Amino acid sequence: MKAEKISTFLHERIAAKDFPSAVYLIAEKGEIVFQDALGFAVIEPERIEAQIDTIYDLASLTKPLVTGLLCVKLVEQNKLKPGELVVGYRSYASPDKDITVRDLLMHISGFSGWKPFYLIADAPTHRPMFEITRKELPEIEPLARVIYSDLNFIELGFLLETRYDLRRLDEIARTEIFEPLNLKNTFFNPPKDLQKRIAASEKGNEYEKQMCVDLGYDVSKYDWRDYQIWGEVHDGNCHFMNGVSGHAGLFSTAEETFKIAQQFLASQTTLLKPETCELFRTNFTKGFNEARSIAFQLAATKDSTASEALAKDSFGHLGFTGTSLWIDPEAERIYILLTNRTHARPLPFANINDVRRQFHELAAKALDDR
Repeated sequence: MKAEKISTFLHERIAAKDFPSAVYLIAEKGEIVFQDALGFAVIEPERIEAQIDTIYDLASLTKPLVTGLLCVKLVEQNKLKPGELVVGYRSYASPDKDITVRDLLMHISGFSGWKPFYLIADAPTHRPMFEITRKELPEIEPLARVIYSDLNFIELGFLLETRYDLRRLDEIARTEIFEPLNLKNTFFNPPKDLQKRIAASEKGNEYEKQMCVDLGYDVSKYDWRDYQIWGEVHDGNCHFMNGVSGHAGLFSTAEETFKIAQQFLASQTTLLKPETCELFRTNFTKGFNEARSIAFQLAATKDSTASEALAKDSFGHLGFTGTSLWIDPEAERIYILLTNRTHARPLPFANINDVRRQFHELAAKALDDR
């Protein structure tokens, strides 16, 4: 069943060209209450309407839904400790640069937010990136402030692979998450025969290319994608790593995103111990510039996209391609909004944070009115 006010609102944003398509899902106490699909998942090179089961590039939702979840599973098994130093795994061990697993999970490691590692490495491969990133030094002292950073979760992805006998992260996710939850439309590197079910992204990587230019990198020698990105990951670093990384690369539908999201709720999880789910609603960065739990931002963060409609211990995450997930643990509500704002739009991409806030306000009211 769709929520009329939400669907009307998203139709308006599609008409305003914020994004060409949107699929939303709103659940309460394990039950899907509202959902709808709007607009066109693909406009170029052909027009394909969005469906409830359209597959989206979830971008940074990969961080909590795969990497964060796998890390916490290992913590439960005593195979990983949040306070464990990563100096043995990294290439340096100076006392003033000690970084823990917890620091990476909460983005307080001091690493810079983003770097185009594909301009630093010699060839597009997965494991050699490990050698590059492990030499990276923090931009500021650890524990100084929250800096949301892809590098934190690239590092965690490699760390997970070392704990799982050097199996690649996509293989670990399949056996530890996707198969136990019986997910059929969730994967890294979607099969080619599913392309027409996947929402398209940017044509080429002009956005990242311009970022590199602005940062002073020489972009002339890199083989930039100049074609319609459709069915492969949008993120440049993840694409360079053969589509598998701890920070991006996950593709899924709204309903299967919902099934993974349930694993973070004590009353619904089947992959974790119920008491473990407290980690996701707990503010571990009190006094910092941002309220963060394990792998998630908290709604207590000033100007978070959760809006004032969600409880302050709600936790969520955004994806650059236009995706978002927020979970209200007390009310047991899950809010999923998937868009492909990077498709069929000239730069700059629309900032849809206000859209996300209004979506949550409308969704919470729709649940309350029910």
